[in-house]
Amino acid sequence: MSFTEIVKIEDIKLKDAILLEGLPGVGNVGKLAAMHLIEELKAKKCTEIYSSHFPPQVLIDDDGVVKLVNNELYYHKGKGKNKDLLFLVGEYQGMDSSGQYELCNQLISLVKEMGVSSIFTLGGYGLGKLVPEPRVLGAATSQDVVELFKSADVEFIDGEPGAGIVGASGLLLGLGKLQGIEGGCLMGETSGYMVDPKSASVVLKSLQKLLGIEIDLEELEKRAKQVDSITNQLKESESEVEEKVDVNYIG
Repeated sequence: MSFTEIVKIEDIKLKDAILLEGLPGVGNVGKLAAMHLIEELKAKKCTEIYSSHFPPQVLIDDDGVVKLVNNELYYHKGKGKNKDLLFLVGEYQGMDSSGQYELCNQLISLVKEMGVSSIFTLGGYGLGKLVPEPRVLGAATSQDVVELFKSADVEFIDGEPGAGIVGASGLLLGLGKLQGIEGGCLMGETSGYMVDPKSASVVLKSLQKLLGIEIDLEELEKRAKQVDSITNQLKESESEVEEKVDVNYIG
């Protein structure tokens, strides 16, 4: 028997809003991007989503207080011509395919009631190698959204991603399309080996153009330099090890 409980902290009504999904995934690109936006825009939490489709565990804060794992919705009301935004974030996605479908279906029904009219999902596109200058690849529910994304420097490459989009980033678009909600996915190229703030930063640069807002990326770019520094140190260590190897040794 499964259960999903939705706890409304604040009952909100948005106008023609965009849902931005940033759940954990490859390189945690989407999560980093969404959390950075929430902090920069000072978005407010309005909803908590609990479900037996999440891992059976609690998280423990610095004071030793436990909290059941969940997903959360934050909102930001746009000013002037800027659209209202609703963010979906959390520590986990559903553990299996049936859970993912159930959670995403319920979420779409919930956000439609709140006033969401389109969905942008954020994620990473794992290449299995280091990416010095990541690009942002796109997928969309219609040709109109393809053209919109292209105007924000999002690239569409034939056959990529070859395996499609797995998890909430894909399901929210597919299920949303069935219910008349258009949208697309922004995927930052990443090695997939580690948390990738550089990839999150390039995703946010495209998102700035799509949303017509200014985002301070200094903190993310600072973290990206730290990751680059660690990566360069690892490369140097590997080179030193290779130089010390006796290539004449057989055995």
